[in-house]
Amino acid sequence: MAKTAIITGGSRGIGKAMAQKLGELGYNIAINYRSDSSKQLTEDLIEEIKNQYGVEAIAVQADVSKFEDCKKLVDATIEKFGDQIDALINNAGITNNCNFIDLQPEDYERVITTNLVSMMHMSHLCLPYMVDRETSIVCTASVGGLTGVINQADYCAAKTGVIGLVRALALEFAPRKVRVNAIAPGMIMTDMLRGVNQDELNALAATIPLGKIGDVSDIAGALGYILEAPYLTGQVISPNGGFVLQ
Repeated sequence: MAKTAIITGGSRGIGKAMAQKLGELGYNIAINYRSDSSKQLTEDLIEEIKNQYGVEAIAVQADVSKFEDCKKLVDATIEKFGDQIDALINNAGITNNCNFIDLQPEDYERVITTNLVSMMHMSHLCLPYMVDRETSIVCTASVGGLTGVINQADYCAAKTGVIGLVRALALEFAPRKVRVNAIAPGMIMTDMLRGVNQDELNALAATIPLGKIGDVSDIAGALGYILEAPYLTGQVISPNGGFVLQ
């Protein structure tokens, strides 16, 4: 019987690459999208995954910063695929990229809620369907959770919190056969970086020891490794080209 995975924030960029990796690995997949503008992207992605890998996939509109929407996503997954969840990929995230003095409280609260509290909601709801089997939770952190980044105080705080959550859950649920790990991407080529001035992008790449910006496939590859590494838990894997050393 096929395994089941839920991935949040899976319609574009790193999330899309990870969703495709889940399909490649044979998982049936539930993917959320938040806004109506993302609906078609997500529906196109699930059709692509179904056709390419022969698995089932569903798209569920849910704002994972809200507990009720997280429950809606989990309930839809259980209804479609049954009451066993094999992998939860907590990937949804946003950023303000703003001087902290200029941020309004509602701005940084939104980042904390989306980037950290959503992962607590989703883990809380999924764990009853994951315990006492060989299952895996993977959370997207960031190099921003390993070191400070200018104009990213709220983002760094959230991502550092993600790492703390991962380590605590890993210890708590290892006896119940749930592995919990994090991926902390470095500079990865997504739509945000594609819009940067080319000279600025080259300057950014020059600050990375490997001399290049990473690809979304680097993160998807890390996900594939984690899901198939039965002795790995409580760890932070950071594909970042040497930009941050642990």
